[in-house]
Amino acid sequence: MAAVDVIDTFVDELPGTTRRLAHGEWGVTVAAEHAAGWPLDVGIVLADGMVRAQAHALTDAETIDPWMLLWWNRQTRMARFGCTRDHEIWVHADLPAAAVAGEPDIDRLLGLVVEGAVAAREYQQRRREPAPQPAGGGWLDPAG
Repeated sequence: MAAVDVIDTFVDELPGTTRRLAHGEWGVTVAAEHAAGWPLDVGIVLADGMVRAQAHALTDAETIDPWMLLWWNRQTRMARFGCTRDHEIWVHADLPAAAVAGEPDIDRLLGLVVEGAVAAREYQQRRREPAPQPAGGGWLDPAG
C-alpha cells in the first residue's frame, strides 16, 4: 500500500476532527483535554518522497529557555522543535515515504509531534505557575 493510502486510512480512523486538505495533505485537531489545555492542530504533508508532520505548540514562549529546546532536540528521534522569528514554538517530524509500511509508522510520527507539543506546553505551564506552598507552620515558613 502506498504511503498516501496508509495516511489517508489512518487519518480517517482517528477520533475527533480530521480533514483532508488536498491530495497528500491532511489536518488533525487534538482536543484540548489531550493537548495540555487548548486544541493542537497537526498538519501532515506527503511531498518529495517525505512525510512531514508539524504542530504549533506555543505562541508566547517567554518562559521557554531556547537552550532547553536544543537539548530536547538532542534527546529525540525524528521529531524536533523549531522557533519562528516571532518566537513561536513548533514541533516538526519527517519520515521517508518509503519507510511508511503501515499505520503504526504514521501513528509513531504523529505521536512524537503531539508528545513534543504537549511537553512544551506543560513545561511552560509549570514555569508560569509557582509550586504550591504548604500552609504555615512548617520549618521553612519564616512566620512559623
